[in-house]
Amino acid sequence: MSSPTTTQPDRSRAKRIIILVGLLVLIAALGFQLYRASRPPKGGDPHTDNPALKAVKTYDFAGGEHTGDPVKYAETPPAGGPHDPVWDRCGAYDAPPRNENVVHDLEHGTVWVTYRPGLAAADVQSLQTELEGLKSGKWILSPYPGLPAPVVVTVWNAQLDLTGADDPRLPTFLDVYGDGHTGPEAAFASCEGGKEIMASPDHP
Repeated sequence: MSSPTTTQPDRSRAKRIIILVGLLVLIAALGFQLYRASRPPKGGDPHTDNPALKAVKTYDFAGGEHTGDPVKYAETPPAGGPHDPVWDRCGAYDAPPRNENVVHDLEHGTVWVTYRPGLAAADVQSLQTELEGLKSGKWILSPYPGLPAPVVVTVWNAQLDLTGADDPRLPTFLDVYGDGHTGPEAAFASCEGGKEIMASPDHP
């Protein structure tokens, strides 16, 4: 028994459906472009619409790369990359912790605020108070020699140079990134069980 042949009306109907679907796709694409054009200027993170964060530098580090060897990071301080299998405890430090260990904390969704040595004690306390307000409770505050700015706030794959402890962009950054969502292991990891591994004089 032979299969029924496609009739002319059936072919015309299929052609009309294809044209209609194409028009719908075109309308959707145009609508998306109009939506994008109407949005306010974005920040440095393509997922952040806050113009106050336009100076945020973003990166594309993958997680899970552990090494026991020293790592030379391109960013100061680092914002991701290979790191030590051991992470540091969260909290305030009086001296710089070791990069490779804090980067592991970043992978866990921790916020790392660094400041130039010699920052006024009142400013250091102001930074700590700001961090203590984080719901996640995952933060590290430490001095860091050679910073490109008086204060730098870092999470995994995002970083912002600040003019000081009173820079109004800090609370904005923390509102956006303080939940740790950029950290590949933030959903199931914390600072619990962390060590206190400090930088050596020849390798921060």
